[in-house]
Amino acid sequence: MTILRLLLTILLPPLGVFLTVGIGAQFWINILLTILGYIPGIVHGVWVIAKRTPTEP
Repeated sequence: MTILRLLLTILLPPLGVFLTVGIGAQFWINILLTILGYIPGIVHGVWVIAKRTPTEP
């Protein structure tokens, strides 16, 4: 599921963040960053997914 979220984040950053944290502050920050520049939205989205997704042993 994490790989799918990362691929969706690269294609549409707010969607990947939404699937990870739902509608909250991180989602709205990501929408703003995506509007201001596509690359900052991707970077923020990947950061949110990496921070929120637990690592598997």
